[in-house]
Amino acid sequence: MMKNAIPILAVIVAIAITTTMDFTGYTNFSALPLFGIIVVFWLIQRQSKKEIGLVFGQLKYYGLALFYPFLVLGTTALIAYLYGDFTIMEFDREKAILNLVAGVIIGPIMLILTEEGFFRGWLWGAFRKKGMTPKKTLFVTSGLFVIWHISAVTSGTEYGLPFSQVPIYLINAALLGLIWGTLRWASNSIIVPAVCHAVWNAMTYLLFGFGEKVGLLGITNTFFFGPEVGYLGIVLNGLFFLWLWNSTKKSRLITE
Repeated sequence: MMKNAIPILAVIVAIAITTTMDFTGYTNFSALPLFGIIVVFWLIQRQSKKEIGLVFGQLKYYGLALFYPFLVLGTTALIAYLYGDFTIMEFDREKAILNLVAGVIIGPIMLILTEEGFFRGWLWGAFRKKGMTPKKTLFVTSGLFVIWHISAVTSGTEYGLPFSQVPIYLINAALLGLIWGTLRWASNSIIVPAVCHAVWNAMTYLLFGFGEKVGLLGITNTFFFGPEVGYLGIVLNGLFFLWLWNSTKKSRLITE
């Protein structure tokens, strides 16, 4: 436990700062302090670019990174449509396209500097440097990723959820963390999961909404049809994780 004291301290600081910001009305900016935490703790425990995953990675992993959100979100939308919970909402087309493009292009950079750079970058490298196995690192960082997100959905902000829906969201967050962590492990790069994470966020929040806000597809039964906050999300995200885990087995063995 003592050999992981620095990584654990960094997580405690991250959770404390983010929780404070979420509960004081600064949820939209609560991920930004992660960049400062990365810099401070990197200076304490220096790591190479390879150790934190700041390498490009093979192109095939970017295919997986893009395949995942399109597959799961597309399947979710199709099932919702077949069940009749699907109504295209009126929206500002130019604004929607601009938000989507900005999320896809700028999103990866912001995530490398914040969430991905911290959890699957510096923190991943810190645990590995202390001798933690890749598999344990995957599950530990994914669990801490979930804990870090709790304040956003329980703080009563626009991202808040009904209490009964919070556990569903946290299970989905764990599965998302495992998927992005597996991509990081297989590709040895945080850029790959950052691309996947950015596309997922941009498409999910635009099409399915966030918190209790309805997205462009007009899906209201998010308890079931929400890809991030619904039971269907747990099923589809879980199945994809199992498939990804098996399909990247050889790559993960090489990068251990």
